Amino acid sequence: MSDLFQAAGLTPHAPAPLADRLRPQSLDEVVGQQHLLGPEGPIGRMAAAHRLASMILWGPPGTGKTTIARLLAKAGGYEFHQISAVFSGVADLKKAFEQARVRRAAGQSTLLFVDEIHRFNRAQQDGFLPFVEEGIVTLVGATTENPSFELNGALLSRCQVFVLKRLAEDSLDQLLQRAEVAENRPLPIDAEARSTLVAMADGDGRYLLTLAETLFSIGTDSPLNPTQLGQFLQKRRPAYDKDREEHYNLISALHKSVRGSDPDAALYWLARMLEGGEDPLFIARRLVRMASEDIGAADPLSLLLTTAAKDAYDFLGSPEGELALAQAVVHMASAPKSNAVYNAYKAARRAAKETGSLMPPSHILNAPTKLMKSLGYGDGYAYDHDVEGGVSGQNYFPDGMARTRFYEPKPVGAEAKVRERLEAWGKVRKDGK
Repeated sequence: MSDLFQAAGLTPHAPAPLADRLRPQSLDEVVGQQHLLGPEGPIGRMAAAHRLASMILWGPPGTGKTTIARLLAKAGGYEFHQISAVFSGVADLKKAFEQARVRRAAGQSTLLFVDEIHRFNRAQQDGFLPFVEEGIVTLVGATTENPSFELNGALLSRCQVFVLKRLAEDSLDQLLQRAEVAENRPLPIDAEARSTLVAMADGDGRYLLTLAETLFSIGTDSPLNPTQLGQFLQKRRPAYDKDREEHYNLISALHKSVRGSDPDAALYWLARMLEGGEDPLFIARRLVRMASEDIGAADPLSLLLTTAAKDAYDFLGSPEGELALAQAVVHMASAPKSNAVYNAYKAARRAAKETGSLMPPSHILNAPTKLMKSLGYGDGYAYDHDVEGGVSGQNYFPDGMARTRFYEPKPVGAEAKVRERLEAWGKVRKDGK
């Protein structure tokens, strides 16, 4: 009687996917991670010594995390036990640990590979600690998320974190060459389409081999060009998670590109975020922040333009409204920069916390009642509009607090003229009252 797998044609004799057939059989066959696996790499040295430490492999999809874990177990003579945090629970962990304890008693070490380890909650992650500490298992966790945010500090302190790189073009092309050798025929694409195919994979080796397998299965009389290739295949969506690390990495790149006065890079990161599905209004809010933090009084128009861009997007929606965001990005990246207001506000806040509840000087207090007048409220106040030059130079800081200069305008853009005015008014305060 056949089971569901046999009925679906997934018998032991059914052909394995191309990516599985091309899975490396030794660490030196893994592409793109020589910084970790080479003779001088930390994992390479562990494998050569046949002594493995617990580790977290952090990297994008399709960069070899599972393969490296399997090959490490093979190289070190460890029993390989794999679980997925997506499908496993406490019972599965207990079973894995108990089996590892039995193996250890028999002299056999266990490499416990946990895929998507960041999906275990904090309590489950804590459950690994005693078994890792006692050496019952050597833990190899795989994650696409930043371990600093997703894993317990206690677990991280017991594991080394290794960062796997997105596969570069030469590594991806090496995978295509292996696929052609395995299939004993070239891919049915021309040279330009081959470059397009590599770009479609976006650094994901497994996805590239899936695309290649699709191409091997089609019948064509002549090699496909890039346009024809696009009709057969779907480009991999860029790696982007709107509430995780990539979200913060890209907005940071956009912010720093604006601050660094590079409109081209800023436009690129804006486009990356929008293509990845980011909420345009989140970007608009951050643009307003950039206008105040990094440009400030050097170009006051930036704040007006960013709030107008937000309103324009609200009015037009996507995709038309996205152009207003692009206009704001280009304007700010091209504008003179000053963080003087930003720094001044931070300094003023620190002073406000330190000085507590100091009252304003009595001469600038209003005196609407006789009692307040009798207490000296308003005595000696100089109405600045009646003074020559429009600045009286009197003190506006609290009694008992020395005058402090928070705002130091930079000699750029509109702020240069502000600087000149403040210097002149400062001379009035020094020489006058």
